Amino acid sequence: MGHLDHAALGWLTPVLSYAMACTGAALGLRCTVPALATTGRARRNWLLTAASAIGTGIWTMHFVAMLGFRVSGTDIRYDVPLTLTSLLVAVLVVCAGVFSVGYGRDRGRALLLGGLTTGLGVASMHYLGMAAVRLHGDVSYDPTRVALPVLIAVATATAALWAALNTKAPLAVALASLIMGAAVSSMHHTGMSAVTVRVTPSGESLPGATAMQFIFPLAVGLGSYLFLTSAFVALSPTAGEHAASASARHPVDSTAR
Repeated sequence: MGHLDHAALGWLTPVLSYAMACTGAALGLRCTVPALATTGRARRNWLLTAASAIGTGIWTMHFVAMLGFRVSGTDIRYDVPLTLTSLLVAVLVVCAGVFSVGYGRDRGRALLLGGLTTGLGVASMHYLGMAAVRLHGDVSYDPTRVALPVLIAVATATAALWAALNTKAPLAVALASLIMGAAVSSMHHTGMSAVTVRVTPSGESLPGATAMQFIFPLAVGLGSYLFLTSAFVALSPTAGEHAASASARHPVDSTAR
């Protein structure tokens, strides 16, 4: 039985992964505010930005945390196609959930359906990411704890979509983002607590890429995308500011009538 260390780099990976989850949530919530106030292509583009932000934030949270994952007695590698598939799954399922509430006529039904779909997809991303792990031995899960992260993911996704519909004030968005980041991180760590590894010592080289060869550069790239997009969105005019600007450009001259 290999000894598992989930934070081999100390507090760096848990804190940084939480920051990534919060950043993605904050950007996603910030994008839904103008999305719900617009129509047509503008709404679609805002919703796409929101979905990509939340999805990449969740994925980056998971794999930044995995940078601190170590198992005594074996090296660890990651299957590149499976890891990229987990990223695609994260973005697509969040996109489905965000669009369901962004365009759904029955908001309550869309919220429940979107939360269930997105939550199951996020949990699938987590377990796909774990399936990408390559080591000398076998990875197994405590069956009594496997379902718990799935339930957390569904509850978190539903709460996130509800917040996207109802949170508009900057302070409320910030608070909701911190809560969502904590919930997503809890899902990850709850899922990892169910993991057991039985190491089989071997001198053979493992297939795949190391975390620093593949996960780290990709996580840094996605993290940079989140922060740069956050800055762009934060500086972009709100729907109210657009309306005020349009009114200023076309004032009503009541004296001319």
